[in-house]
Amino acid sequence: MTLLATEPFADWLALREQADADARADDLVDRLRPRLATDRPLVVHDLGSGTGSMARWLAPRLPGPQHWILYDRDPGLLDRARAHPPVAADGSHVTLETRRTDITRLTATDLAGAGLVTASALLDMLTAAEIDRVVAACAGSGRPALFALSVVGRVTFDPADPLDGEVAAAFDDHQRRTVDGRTLLGPDAAAAAVAAFTRHGVPTTVRSTPWRLGPTQAALTAEWFTGWLAAAVEQRPDLAGRTAGYARRRLDAATGGELTVTVGHDDLLAGVE
Repeated sequence: MTLLATEPFADWLALREQADADARADDLVDRLRPRLATDRPLVVHDLGSGTGSMARWLAPRLPGPQHWILYDRDPGLLDRARAHPPVAADGSHVTLETRRTDITRLTATDLAGAGLVTASALLDMLTAAEIDRVVAACAGSGRPALFALSVVGRVTFDPADPLDGEVAAAFDDHQRRTVDGRTLLGPDAAAAAVAAFTRHGVPTTVRSTPWRLGPTQAALTAEWFTGWLAAAVEQRPDLAGRTAGYARRRLDAATGGELTVTVGHDDLLAGVE
């Protein structure tokens, strides 16, 4: 299968994979592990799986055998995920099944038989109604859910620049934009998911899981900053001229290993007391 249309996004996912792995909350996995059945293979449904980075991070932290069902709308990303299956903590085999589908239409029936539902970097790309549907499906399955790395609108730079706050606000507004009739929740998504689980009577635990990007992540910092600023300017075109010098300063500092950025995310574990 030709993956040309997928490659730029897949390259971005590969670039950020280690930062994602470093940021995710290990202590939530420690809380989750005793709740998982050990008398049969663990079935994990991973929503919006991309190239399978969540499976590669989580499967080695859980006992096996495991069977992961990966959901994504992009067949090229699913092909890449199948090419790199993980191994369980005890060395057991991990099998992968892929499903090309719209995860916002899933129901509890679709998740029947799941031992765990997971997602990473997903919630902030959904609308309020879509989060309600995803949460209802998870709650209806009666199984724990682990949602990692939801953007929460907290970005700090060292050294700081007077334009940081204005650009960050424009980026957050872009995250909340309306696209094809869908009004995205962006940085409000994690809190909306917690509220939705609470309405279903499902306990939740939240951890702050920021990226901490420094000199050793210079390539990721520069790529992230370029996309972050581009989204802000798309939302506020008046920023284009005013941020030209800002962009040069920030990119020079990033590539020179002189910039540190903290990008806020939250991880959410639902269904575990």
